[in-house]
Amino acid sequence: MTTAIDGQKPASVAQRLAALLIGAVCIAILLGLGTWQMRRLAWKEDLLATIQSRISAPPVQLKDALLVEKSVADMEYTPVTFSGVFDHRFARHFFATFKGATGFYVYTPLKLEGGDWIFVNRGFVPYDKKDPAARPEGQVAGPVVITGLMRPGLLERPSSIVPDNDPAKNIFYWKDFRAMRDTSGLPESEPVLGLFVDANDAPNPGGLPVGGVTIIDQPNNHLQYALTWYGLAAALAGVLGLWLWRGRAGASS
Repeated sequence: MTTAIDGQKPASVAQRLAALLIGAVCIAILLGLGTWQMRRLAWKEDLLATIQSRISAPPVQLKDALLVEKSVADMEYTPVTFSGVFDHRFARHFFATFKGATGFYVYTPLKLEGGDWIFVNRGFVPYDKKDPAARPEGQVAGPVVITGLMRPGLLERPSSIVPDNDPAKNIFYWKDFRAMRDTSGLPESEPVLGLFVDANDAPNPGGLPVGGVTIIDQPNNHLQYALTWYGLAAALAGVLGLWLWRGRAGASS
């Protein structure tokens, strides 16, 4: 004789099979998501190791780095060195925070010995020091040697929450290379290399800009995500197993 458990009618065989099929599909999906995150974990750890290896390497001549048949994005954080002359008239200002202070990263074009221009992120200046007249010592003249990390520019706004750039006020919220180049006032007939270089922390005259501001922000939460998906799969399997066991027990009582 078949009786109900806890006043409920036991599930039929068809219902149990349907629940088993749906549960198995959900568990497979959760396990797949967990495995995908484990693969992402391996990729991220390899990426972090590559970045650490790059930034720890001795700098190479910029002209030699540019001969490598890779995109700038694939060579990001490669240390390079080069020489040339800054033209501070054409500097662009990127809104930023540094050690809790609000201000700007100063991207100043430098004319290389070969004639090309390159934008160098010389570092951070406080908000009230945006005007070069407030930091005249840092407006270095004549040939300089720069050592820093290669960084790619962006071709589109990274997120809808990032404000639009304001070239008219010389304030940029994202590194729009084309806009920074086209609004800088640089001679249109002279080529500008399609990358940025973040200068190292070598002190500038007068203390500003403060170099060495590169932030290597590569969050690695993939193991946590994987454990979450695997945990959900285990929990679902436990609930499904308990439900089937209770249904079977009810059907046999």
